[in-house]
Amino acid sequence: MEKFRFLTAGESHGKCLTAIIEGVPAGVEIDIDFINSELHRRQQGYGRGDRMKIESDTVEITSGVRFGKTLGSPITLSVKNRDFENWQKIMSVSPNDQTDDKAFSVYRPGHADYAGSVKYNQKDLRNILERSSARKTAIEVAVGAVAKLVLKTLGIIGKSEVTQIGTACCPDKFHQEIDLTKEKGDSVGGKFTVVYKNVPVGLGSFVHWDRGIDGRLAQVLMSIPAIKAVEIGDNPLGVCGSEYHDEFEIKDGEVCRSTNHAGGVEGGMTNGQDLVVSAVMKPIPTMLKPLNSVDANTNETAQAHYERSDVCAVESCAVVAESRVAWVLLNEILLKYGSDSIEELKSRI
Repeated sequence: MEKFRFLTAGESHGKCLTAIIEGVPAGVEIDIDFINSELHRRQQGYGRGDRMKIESDTVEITSGVRFGKTLGSPITLSVKNRDFENWQKIMSVSPNDQTDDKAFSVYRPGHADYAGSVKYNQKDLRNILERSSARKTAIEVAVGAVAKLVLKTLGIIGKSEVTQIGTACCPDKFHQEIDLTKEKGDSVGGKFTVVYKNVPVGLGSFVHWDRGIDGRLAQVLMSIPAIKAVEIGDNPLGVCGSEYHDEFEIKDGEVCRSTNHAGGVEGGMTNGQDLVVSAVMKPIPTMLKPLNSVDANTNETAQAHYERSDVCAVESCAVVAESRVAWVLLNEILLKYGSDSIEELKSRI
């Protein structure tokens, strides 16, 4: 079931990225500067590539908001691709502009190229790259910013932190790790943690397999490009149950815990503690030092195609993850409490 739902559209080098959101209560104050600041955060991070020097993402709202507040109707967001100026003919919708410029046929290991070309019967892998690119996460962050504005009104605040880059687990070593990787023409991944505070008890459910909030969180994070593992709370491997599970106690007349190994989720539901979700991002598969591959047209061995890319995008990925967790939390809040207006929602919570 979805109460907060949306569709996004757009290609990496297309004219723009677009989203239509449904389910945001009426009366929510929409701060465009906040949305743009979230888009800016996504573009930052040590190790980002040249594409971020071209783009300066800003959002345009074309429906669902009047005089700074939501109307309860669908909200349309748009983020322009500035680089489209250099790709107008290449990404044209008209058959009269068909060109082989920027076409490529050598699979890039680790990307969607091979499976996508088989699935959609495409020989020009540009047709796979454009939508499978992580560029689409820009509009997703804009959607997440809208969700965050609703959550903020309810006192629910999130943040993220990079905890590992390559083999480096100390922030002081992160830049050094990225620099050494860049010198080798390679890429590097890492790990980050997202934390949301003041989450209500009982979001999600145990009654059906697809209603657990842990499953929903795993889905939205695992589907971020390059994410290979998701963890809620602490890793329980090598720890006995008596050490891992969070014991109850009474403090100032309230039921509470002294630990949060579960990461705020028990039995598929939030339990009122901080929601703590971590994810592992693989090294970006586009590298200056190309991997061995095969040409889709000739079936001959070749060096993988290089498309400008980042050396490391873990910090940016953490911002995307914050946004996606916000989608899940807002949807579950609307399912549990229901609302047509933000005033009604606040009173019910």
